[in-house]
Amino acid sequence: MDIRRDDLQSREIAELLRVHLENSKMWSPPESIHALNLEGLRAPDVTFWTAWEGSSLLGCGALRELDVVHGEVKSMHTAAKHRRRGVAAALLVRILHEARSRRYRRVSLETGSMNAYAPARALYSGFGFILCGPFGDYKEDTNSVFMTLDLRKYHPSTS
Repeated sequence: MDIRRDDLQSREIAELLRVHLENSKMWSPPESIHALNLEGLRAPDVTFWTAWEGSSLLGCGALRELDVVHGEVKSMHTAAKHRRRGVAAALLVRILHEARSRRYRRVSLETGSMNAYAPARALYSGFGFILCGPFGDYKEDTNSVFMTLDLRKYHPSTS
């Protein structure tokens, strides 16, 4: 698996993100969708990665800088035919490595509270993320679960 920074220019990326946003719309009401579109992911405070196997796009993930010590995991998505192969875990390892190299103290995320998001919540819990309240510009929302990871306590060999 080749994980690399991506410029969000290819049609494969556009299609994967379209599917990601459609999935969000299927499970969450409009006011509870916080997924970024292509333009949002191109913002200067966002770094975006894709995972590839040859010419096959496996998945994507991003890190948004909230401030100099706090990052946010965004746009984690694995293509349906590549799920349960460790793609999301590999992308998350890369994102957390980058967060540590930036000397962030913590990384947080928002995901859905519905059953469809249970695998994502289990992945994040397995990396040591714990429940927290809303952060950044988020507001309390019964459709959202907020999680955070203290990077000073995160040890990559345990994930």
